[in-house]
Amino acid sequence: MPESHPSPAEPPLGPGPDAFQARAFLVGQGIDLSALGATDRSGAAPLVLAIPDAAGLAVLFRYGAAVFFRTPSAAIAATLRRIGPHIRQPFAAHEQETELLDIRVDAVGKEAVEGNTLVLADAAPEKLQLVADILAKSVSLAHHERSIERQFERIEPFAVNLDHWGRGGRAARELLQHLGTALLAEHRVVAGARVDDAPELLWDHPELERLWARLRDEFEIRERFAAVHGKLALISRTAETALDLMQNRRSLRVEWAIVGLIVFEIVITLVQWWLAGFRPGGV
Repeated sequence: MPESHPSPAEPPLGPGPDAFQARAFLVGQGIDLSALGATDRSGAAPLVLAIPDAAGLAVLFRYGAAVFFRTPSAAIAATLRRIGPHIRQPFAAHEQETELLDIRVDAVGKEAVEGNTLVLADAAPEKLQLVADILAKSVSLAHHERSIERQFERIEPFAVNLDHWGRGGRAARELLQHLGTALLAEHRVVAGARVDDAPELLWDHPELERLWARLRDEFEIRERFAAVHGKLALISRTAETALDLMQNRRSLRVEWAIVGLIVFEIVITLVQWWLAGFRPGGV
């Protein structure tokens, strides 16, 4: 998988017009594309913007990713400030996942990924949109991978110390929080980013499917999605098992309390009968 850069500095744009860079950012939990001029509200179609005062291109996705081509850092920062009011739950700069990919146009070369450089026969807009789709999914997966790793660290003590479950409401609240976080993350990565789906662009350009599949394999999108899905399922099962255990223990305590009350009532009744035997006129 091409190298991920957590916080890229100002990059060189390449030695000439046939070499440039793509830079992807996950800027928030979502972007309101309709407020920025997107007319297609039915699916996950991105919004493509020309960068003013630059020869660059920006591709924005509903789930919070923004991918820039041929765009210097100053123009990227200006564009992100412009769309800032339309970003839902924006991330701080140090929390943004980023990805950097060098692109070289070679009309006679084979389209492939060489190291961290993607070789394309041409820089057609539809090809750049496919590259943007893969980079956007990659940064979205990176965000969820890091978030889920933190969840694993928090839920590990519950998995190790099964004997301590059910000793208070705090444990139940924490487990419910872990379960809710896992379900929300699964919703965002599956329903939001639609990581496992092919882009709608391939419907109109089926000849580009091989390029998209090659990029998907190079960035290990399927494998990373399967790993994220498996970890989310494990977190959910762990939390659900712990909650079931706590509920069973609470039910058992209630049952023992009822048995205790019944035994106590029987003892009181027997004592009353025994005392009644010593009263005058008793049998």
